[in-house]
Amino acid sequence: MVVVSQLTVSKLASQVGTSSDTLRYYERIGLLPEPARSPSGYRLYGDEAVERVRFIKRAQRFGLRLEEIGELLSIRERGMCPCGSTRRMLEAKVGELTEEMEALRRLRDDIQLMIDDRLPEAGQESWQCGSSLIQIGRRSHTTKGEGYECF
Repeated sequence: MVVVSQLTVSKLASQVGTSSDTLRYYERIGLLPEPARSPSGYRLYGDEAVERVRFIKRAQRFGLRLEEIGELLSIRERGMCPCGSTRRMLEAKVGELTEEMEALRRLRDDIQLMIDDRLPEAGQESWQCGSSLIQIGRRSHTTKGEGYECF
């Protein structure tokens, strides 16, 4: 005789390290099949739900979206191997990460250029802003003359 664990939503959530609301959401969007119910109406999950949620969480850790994870689960449920689809999704994710890293590198370089070439050292009393980034507007005529107010 095989004994199947019966976990309530809160026990499943605790076991897999997520919230009960997240599990209910997964059920609502079809990532988790609708579980059996106790006579009093509590959701009762079996051991397969534990493995399924762990799969979802691992896939999320690799940056896959819930829609993509659902596609992989669907392939598995049809008895097919999702490896090819997983590879395609992860290759796309690597491309996205490469683009993001390049954008961050350009941003870092722009910030460093601003620091090195366009902003005076802190504590200088008399200077004129050379950067449009920090220019607010022209000062009215004052004893210090015309220039830009900066922040």
